[in-house]
Amino acid sequence: MLSRLTIAIALAVVSAPLHALTYTLEPEHTQGVIRWNHLGFANPTAQFSLVEGTIEFDPAAVAKSSVEVTIPLAAVSTGVPGLNSDFRSSDFFDFDKFPTATFKSTKVEKSGESKLKVTGDLSLHGITKPVILEVTINKVGTNPRSQLPTVGFEATAMLNRSDFGLGKYVPQVSDAIDLHITAEAAEAKGYAEYLKAQAAKAAARAAAKKD
Repeated sequence: MLSRLTIAIALAVVSAPLHALTYTLEPEHTQGVIRWNHLGFANPTAQFSLVEGTIEFDPAAVAKSSVEVTIPLAAVSTGVPGLNSDFRSSDFFDFDKFPTATFKSTKVEKSGESKLKVTGDLSLHGITKPVILEVTINKVGTNPRSQLPTVGFEATAMLNRSDFGLGKYVPQVSDAIDLHITAEAAEAKGYAEYLKAQAAKAAARAAAKKD
């Protein structure tokens, strides 16, 4: 028979994420892909990573949830050096002048089983426009590796790049851009401590190699 202590720990682990918590996005497990059509022949993609942000999420009261995200545009990559250069230039994103994109939610609604509709303001290329993300909740639970309350999502949206002053070559290259984001976020305070502990371990290993 399980001891009362064991039962209490198990209940705590199971129930920990099932109330309002603040989560920090894990950059190594959060990525986005944008896709467009080129002359009707192909549908190339670019990926962005190193995303930073905070999620306030309550599965029992999703309307009280919120998300705020910053995307460093220097981390956008098409896998094609010449196209990467085009993206960095003033013809397109102009990374030097506009180094980041941000998204801040204004409304979160439940749209089905494990589904959310997140409305917010996307600021990109010096222009802010409302965007709706269709979100699927992948999982709410405890990460077995970090032992932290963790949430995971998939989000999709369709954007018109001309809305953000990025309409060069439209319509030969599609105005419509498909966006797909996968995100994992851990309980904020615990994640900060986890990162400190991981950094301390890495420093100890490096010191041991020198000795």
